[in-house]
This record gives sequence, C-alpha cells and structure tokens, in this order.
Amino acid sequence: MRKSADWMTLWDDRLLEWAEAHDSVSAPDVKDTEYFKITRPHISRRLRKLADHGLLKELGNGVYVITDEGEAYLEGELNASELSEQTNGEDTAEV
Repeated sequence: MRKSADWMTLWDDRLLEWAEAHDSVSAPDVKDTEYFKITRPHISRRLRKLADHGLLKELGNGVYVITDEGEAYLEGELNASELSEQTNGEDTAEV
C-alpha cells in the first residue's frame, strides 16, 4: 500500500504511474488522454509539486522523468510524508 503525504492528490499517483509507464510525463502529453480529467495548468502544478519533493525530475520544457524515490513510492517502499520540498538540489529527507 502506498503511503502518500498531506500535500498529495489522487492525480499525483496517476501522474507518477504515467511517468513510469511512458518514460516521461508532460502536461501536454497527458491532458488529452482519457485518464486525466483536470486542466493542463493543474497538471503542470502537480508535476512541479512532485518534482519539488523529489518524486520527479524536470528535464526542461515541462518534461519530467520519475526518480528512484518516485518508483519507490509507487512500489509502496517510500512514505511520501517523510519527504520535504527540495531547495537547490538538497536532500529531500526530513531530519
């Protein structure tokens, strides 16, 4: 069972699953699929939030890839509530 954090939404799990299955994720790629019934700006905000907590890594131009932490979360091996927002590439684990 996945252990989400208070800052997460249901859409975050789906975005992480998409990134894992498709090697990357971006708002334009997922907006027009049948799996996401939210706006493109909302998707972009969620992708940034996931990257801010280290579950995704931004490659540039709004394209993200899943990180090892993101994969561990999807596998139920990482408690997302133990992650904090990254600043300047610092470690995501709370001390």
